Amino acid sequence: QVQLVESGGGLVQAGGSLRLSCAASGGTISDYAVGWFRQARGQEREFVAAISWDGSKTHCADSVKGRCTISRDDTTDTVVLLVNNLKSEDAADYFCAARRNEGYPATYYYVLSSSYTYWGLGTQVTVSS
Repeated sequence: QVQLVESGGGLVQAGGSLRLSCAASGGTISDYAVGWFRQARGQEREFVAAISWDGSKTHCADSVKGRCTISRDDTTDTVVLLVNNLKSEDAADYFCAARRNEGYPATYYYVLSSSYTYWGLGTQVTVSS
């Protein structure tokens, strides 16, 4: 069974950039549609960004739109989330999630957490002012 592993969290200065990676242990991340979610302390988990199985379609949440890029890195077999101009409200635990396409079009991406089968354990992001 595939296990997702996030990396790249830590302390980031406000106004700086965040780069998170998601890899699949026991599998290949390129076999999955992938999403990123985050959960701040005391708040519900929220959608951040998603990328389709074939990588052609991406979507970022309004909360990070204009500051967000999600992409596939085939050389490292990871999905990378970049968030620029970090704000205090970006501080949270970030989780990557994945699902197989299971007959759906390769261009689909998924914004609901319930759409995903596999989840990583998360990586903490702290934003310093």
